[in-house]
Amino acid sequence: MNDRIKLKVLGLSYSQIRSGAYALILAQVGGPYRIPVVIGAPEAQSIALRMENITPPRPMTHDLFISFAHAFGVKLKEVFIYKFEDGIFSSELTFSDGERTVNIDSRTSDAIAIAMRTGAPIYTTRAIIDETGFLMDNGDETHGQNSDEAAAEGAPEYEEIVMKEPKIENYSIEELERTLQKLIEQENYEEAAKVNQILKQKKNNNL
Repeated sequence: MNDRIKLKVLGLSYSQIRSGAYALILAQVGGPYRIPVVIGAPEAQSIALRMENITPPRPMTHDLFISFAHAFGVKLKEVFIYKFEDGIFSSELTFSDGERTVNIDSRTSDAIAIAMRTGAPIYTTRAIIDETGFLMDNGDETHGQNSDEAAAEGAPEYEEIVMKEPKIENYSIEELERTLQKLIEQENYEEAAKVNQILKQKKNNNL
């Protein structure tokens, strides 16, 4: 497809708003846009281990999956993040054994963790970039260009850096409700009012 955009893993950041959650930052290859994907702690740990080239004493779930696929001659060709709806990214994995090609639906966090272990490319659509992406500032943009050059020389297409929080507008209704409740409990009424306004807009859009 002509509107497909290649992505790479840029880093992880801890979410200060949603307890136990992390933001996986995906970067447009050769472009300025970044996409934050909220993921859970187990998936973040799996991705972080791969980013830091740490091999656990026993295979984790994603490592086991890759070993199983390789044992039967199955290769991951690509990951495609094809939809963003209600704060959730939907992805599919494309596998091939040389004779047959199969697409399998997957959580985006799992798809990325598997892609990082195989070197498979990651793609999304221009529409998703436009809806969920944000632009880096000049300092980070320069950093991103250096990483692109490193990737072209064969280095892994990810870096361990600390990124900004994902935009609250990209949270699902359930995440917004949890965030609103937490802010009220903390008596942070100014932020609670902002979250409540976004929550109402999302609910109205779903009517």
